[in-house]
Amino acid sequence: MSLLTPTPDMIAKIKLAGLLYLVVILTGLGGELGLRAPLIDLADADGTAAAILGAPGQFRLAIAADILMALCDAGLAVLFYLIFCPMAPALALLTMILRLIQTVLIAVSVMALLTAWLILTKGDDLTNAAPLALIFLDLHAHGYDLGLIFFGVNSLFMAVLVWRSGQFARIFALGLAAAGGVYLVGSGLRFFAPEWSTPFTPVYLVTILAETAFCLRLLFQKKRP
Repeated sequence: MSLLTPTPDMIAKIKLAGLLYLVVILTGLGGELGLRAPLIDLADADGTAAAILGAPGQFRLAIAADILMALCDAGLAVLFYLIFCPMAPALALLTMILRLIQTVLIAVSVMALLTAWLILTKGDDLTNAAPLALIFLDLHAHGYDLGLIFFGVNSLFMAVLVWRSGQFARIFALGLAAAGGVYLVGSGLRFFAPEWSTPFTPVYLVTILAETAFCLRLLFQKKRP
């Protein structure tokens, strides 16, 4: 028997969670891989400065994507709490708090991007401004990964909730658990073994597949007969 009753209200919450999750995935991947990554090379301050100043709209759009992602992620955290609270109130609350911490850290890290932008656009001497701006861009990357540490733990707890719910196939729980492990390892490497961070990047494909699959499952939630 399902631990979560698929009432019309519950189904509406699940579908809305899927929609917000889709926006989070699109803005997260689009902002980082599609918009920001082509402009930033943390090993080349001058090249990065030239790329950002040559594409100001693209850089600002990446900032906007992060802000929108944070807003949707906050809503998603609350929705997941409402969905799983009837089943496991304490675990659902802890899971929501961890996701909200991640959201706050990512939102605060946007200030590092804005600081880098101000340094590059307000200064007269790019020779000195470019290395300083690069430090703030690197700070943003570290702040992002710090948030993903909390999100990694959140994903592990989400896996437990999904596994126990009886509403979702347990393969989704296994996927979320795998994603949580990848986030924890990848972010840990950023802080404690940065030389391994870049070679580990392809493993993040696991998180994309797992989260996208769960997102689609939420979107296409149907009332059980």
